[in-house]
Formats: sequence, structure tokens, C-alpha cells
Amino acid sequence: MNRSNSILVVDDNTSILKAVEILLTPRFGRVVTLSHPERIPSVLQAEKPDAVLLDMNFKAGINNGNEGLFWLREIKKIDNSVQVVLFTAYADIDLAVRGLQEGACDFVVKPFSNEKLLSSLQNACLRKQGEFPDRPQTASHEDEVANQLFWGESEAMQTLRSSLEHVAITDANVLITGENGTGKGLLAVEIHRFSKRRNHALVTVDMGAITESLFESELFGHVKGAFTDARQDRVGKFELAHQGTLFLDEIGNLAYHLQAKLLTALQQKSIVRVGGNTPVNVNMRVVCATNRNLRDMVRQGTFREDLFYRINTVELMIPALRERPQDIAPLAQSFAQKYGTLYGKPGITLNKEALNALTAYPWPGNIRELEHVVEKAVIMADAEVLGADHFEMAARSPDIQPLQGIHETGDMRIEDMECLMIRQAISKYGGNLSAVANALGIARQTLYSKIKKYGL
Repeated sequence: MNRSNSILVVDDNTSILKAVEILLTPRFGRVVTLSHPERIPSVLQAEKPDAVLLDMNFKAGINNGNEGLFWLREIKKIDNSVQVVLFTAYADIDLAVRGLQEGACDFVVKPFSNEKLLSSLQNACLRKQGEFPDRPQTASHEDEVANQLFWGESEAMQTLRSSLEHVAITDANVLITGENGTGKGLLAVEIHRFSKRRNHALVTVDMGAITESLFESELFGHVKGAFTDARQDRVGKFELAHQGTLFLDEIGNLAYHLQAKLLTALQQKSIVRVGGNTPVNVNMRVVCATNRNLRDMVRQGTFREDLFYRINTVELMIPALRERPQDIAPLAQSFAQKYGTLYGKPGITLNKEALNALTAYPWPGNIRELEHVVEKAVIMADAEVLGADHFEMAARSPDIQPLQGIHETGDMRIEDMECLMIRQAISKYGGNLSAVANALGIARQTLYSKIKKYGL
């Protein structure tokens, strides 16, 4: 390794910082550690590191779990040549993959392998010096297929596909509905991919993850000095989506008093940055998604009727996975192939008993839960052919009953009980994650992490 290379390590866990520093110091010229990401801009300018090892989550969260992506973007704004290796827990692999799409060169999963960490950082430094080939900027055919919605053979999905073909080529605003984990985000990608705006940006905003205090800054941007931490002008999501598509995920979780601000921006097709005075015209298509019943919310007075009609020119509903059981087996096989390749187990397959067991299960977490279960089975299995016993579903019975008391849990693990409690609360509160978090007595960020962990 080149002893002249410098590495910046950012992680709020001081034990990890110390362990990584001990590992890297003999192999790189300089190792700088940070426990607070807010110092990243000043340290980048002072130290000019070749590579940054960046944690994905911090205690003082920005955007509820997407801190790593936020700071990745900030690093790239300051110096696009700095190579970023993401440091992520197993549960946040999907965030890390999004990070690769946004400019990170690699990611390392905790608990980490010393060899993997050293190799990733060495390659990052070589890439910084132009001595290592960049990651392809265009996805391979296999990657494109993996990131596309699985249409299957069911009549409901074929009807949805026909509707998509009619809608995508227009500029109509689209509302995507369906249960958690059905693939609403992938359908939004398909709408953009087949639209006239496909050569421009698709900008995604998780409305359930934006804190109310950051809403206007995230969507409309801000000018330098607008508030204490506004050290430079920042472009908001609306401007980033100009000429492209703005995807507002979890639109049903937007607080009522913020809905008027969103409606005004959509109606006027212009925004004003926080702290600024100059209107900025924006031209984009709007696609929204929710697992909640917005019509009921309108009747209950928790969602603005005028906003509902503004975003709902066309509604596309994705059916639950249990409503199309013929798609379960091919989906499971495709996930097994995907993760078998990812984890160095190519050729891994599922036997008939496994496919029958997976097909019989109702998948309350839909495709996301199925993917999580198959990925875990691939990771844990030593065999090349996976049987029914390799798969751990939240409940073995096809009929999941509400968790009424401890006597009904049998020999379930604590994780299974927790998963069922969260699922029951999500159902009870109609997908309102703020209400779910309050009912369970946990922070919303903790709830998001657990939803991701259990594939709900």
C-alpha cells in the first residue's frame, strides 16, 4: 500500500474508530478520525484525504437513517474526486447500494473483515490517483433487470403493466398505492424510464423520513445564512428534478400543515429557497406513493382534498404478493440467484419443498419480506440446494393472527414477537408510522430501522 495516501474515517462509534485507526495507521500515510459528521466539510478542506470511510448512520440523524447518503452528497459537492467507501450495518445494505448509485466507490459491511476493509480503501486510493478503473457508469443488462419491477404472469400485474404503458408516455401526475413492500418505488422508476423525461433526473424524496423542520430546506433548498447551519447555498429536490421526475414516497405521512406548502409549489410550478426572495421556476412530473388510503384521510380531514386531486391524475395500485401466488416461486428463485452471486455462492437453488413453503406463506411484508428471507437463507446456508428449513418466516402458519397475549407466542423468538407487534401496529394505525412509533414507545428512526430489518 502507498504510505503517502491519507484516509478520513467518520463513525460515531468511538470503539470502531479506534479499531479502524489501529488497523489503517501502519498501512496508510495519515489516518484522520471523526466522530461527528458535521466537521466533514472543514476536515476535507484542511486534510484533502484520498478516501473517506463513511458510516451510514449517526446518533444525531439527518433525514432519519439516510445520513450516509446525505454526507456522501456533501462530500461529492466539496470535492468530487474524493473516493468514498461506505461503512454500513447488514440491515442497511440497500442504502449502501443507493450510495453506489450516487457516487460511492464501494461499501464494507459491519462486522467487517480486515482484508475487505483494507482492500476497499486501497482500491479507493488507486482510483483517486487514476490507477484503478472506475466503476462502470452505466449499469449492465443484469443490473438493469435486477432493478426493474418483476411483472410476473398474474392477470392483476399484466393489467397494471398495460396501464403503465398508457400513462408513462404522458406527463400526468401519478399516485401509486399498495401495501408496504410491494414495489411502489420500482414502479415509479418504470414510469420515469418509459417517459419523455427519462434522459433527465429521477429525484426521490421519502416524505416519511423528512423532519418537519427540514421540510422546506430539503424540498425547496436554502440560501447561505438562512439559518444557523446554512453555510452555503443549497439546491432543493424540486430544482434537482427540473425537467425530470420528482418521486414523493410515503406522501400520506406528510403533516397536514405542510401539505399546503407542497400544494402551492405544485400549483405554481415555482419555489422560493428558504431565506431567499427570488422565485425559481420548476418543470417536472410528479409521482407519489403511499400505503395509506388517502380517500379515507380526506374524509377524516387529515389529508387535503385539493392536494389529493393534484397528485392523483391517475392512480396505479400494485397488488399484494399474496394475491398473486404464482409469482412467488420465480421471485424467490431470482433472489436466490442474485444473492448467491453477491455472496460468492453462484449456482444456489431452491428445492420443491422450499418453493411450496414459500408459496404457501402469505407474505404480509410482500416482496421486500420475501427478498429479506431469501437473502438471509443464502447467507446462512452451507448447502447449494436450499430446503424449506433454510427459510425463517415471521410465522410458519399461513394464517397470521394478531398478537393478543404472551400465551399465543409459543416458542417464538423475541425477534419474531417484535416483528409481529410492529406489523400489528402498522395495520392498526393504517400505516401512519408516527402513530405506530408513539404506540410502541420508540423513536421513528428506530421504527424505520426495524421495518427495514424485518422486511415489513
